[in-house]
Amino acid sequence: MLISTKGRYALRVMIDLAENQGDTFVPLKETADRQDISEKYLEGILKILVQHGLLTGVRGKGGGYRLTRRPESYTAGEILRLTEGTLAPVACLEENSTPCPRMSYCRTLPLWQELNTRIADYLDGVTVADLMRRGEDGNDYVI
Repeated sequence: MLISTKGRYALRVMIDLAENQGDTFVPLKETADRQDISEKYLEGILKILVQHGLLTGVRGKGGGYRLTRRPESYTAGEILRLTEGTLAPVACLEENSTPCPRMSYCRTLPLWQELNTRIADYLDGVTVADLMRRGEDGNDYVI
């Protein structure tokens, strides 16, 4: 499993919005500048997050983006599943995948199932609020 820039940037943007929104919407340009992400690429990521209700956006003067929930209610797993499509380590464990003809006698299936469970449990146990706290000791986290 390799997390793409889309997934990594989505996590960074969610943290950025959580840290900077206050009572107003955060302009796209400000987030793009702080995170060193092109505005055009960031628009595509934000569109996904808005479509799935993680963010709300307003166009025009005073517009921008903001979280729809508190930072502790967003998990890294939720955000990565939206941007990556799947977190499954092998194709046969992806949601709605065609059943593998070898599944009933596959010697490695238990390994992949356990890895899949551990990945999901870990990422679903880390919230945007947790990631905000991890950066406080010098803002040295890397995603």
